[in-house]
Amino acid sequence: MDKYQLSERDICTKFITPAIQQAGWQPHQLREEVTLTAGRVMVRGTLAARISNSQIKGGPKRADYVLYTRPGIPIAVVEAKQARFSVGHGMQQALTYAEMLDAPFAISGNGDGFLLHDRTGLTQPIERELRLNEFPKPEALWLRYQQWKGLKTPSAIKLLEQPFHSDGSGKEPYYYQRVAINHVIEAIAKGQPRVLLVMATGTGKTYTAFQIIWRLWKAKTKNRILFLADRNILVDQTMQQDFAPFGEVMHKVTHREVRKHYEIYLALYQAVTGKEEW
Repeated sequence: MDKYQLSERDICTKFITPAIQQAGWQPHQLREEVTLTAGRVMVRGTLAARISNSQIKGGPKRADYVLYTRPGIPIAVVEAKQARFSVGHGMQQALTYAEMLDAPFAISGNGDGFLLHDRTGLTQPIERELRLNEFPKPEALWLRYQQWKGLKTPSAIKLLEQPFHSDGSGKEPYYYQRVAINHVIEAIAKGQPRVLLVMATGTGKTYTAFQIIWRLWKAKTKNRILFLADRNILVDQTMQQDFAPFGEVMHKVTHREVRKHYEIYLALYQAVTGKEEW
């Protein structure tokens, strides 16, 4: 077998995936061909089409591998290239995707070995070559991740390890929502009393808020949580849609009356500060 004639997918199947698995990564910690963006939509007059070629500017961004040591926490991006390229040929691509996902490690491989880039800066040199049998183990990267994020207490780590809500439909946060959620959870886990998260219209603010609240609630970090909105329809829609999984522990506050046996509260600003409700 001439390795230099193998396609990129063959390199993944025959060399890179086995190396990752032999380092102790389990199937649920490894995702292949992960789509990050669907590609730019080009509009000409009344016609619109999405760029589908990932090799051109504006095309979809797709990572060869994303590794997770804990659910919902991407810790490394691995980019594969054919053996005819250098071991670090995919590094810039891996770094781009790692930055998008807030993953601390970017790895490039060509079937002969790997180049590891440590974005945490906790190891020197930050880039080093590895043989195929030297792929980093999950717990080694997880310990470095905790150092990078400043997670020092068992309660902080427990909160970060709390998975996202899954309804079984396959719906999950987009990469930018995942980054936003994890950043808020990390800040709260480290004891930060106030967090400001700014998101543009149409980017899924309510769903992002739901996932943050879900993890805080399931980890029992907060006993009662209040969600505020400025219009009744927003509260009602939220209860019926994104927040529906909270079920019977959820309550809408009206007339400034708080029933303390609930855990998740939704209200208008006016309902808790004044008399008018609309």
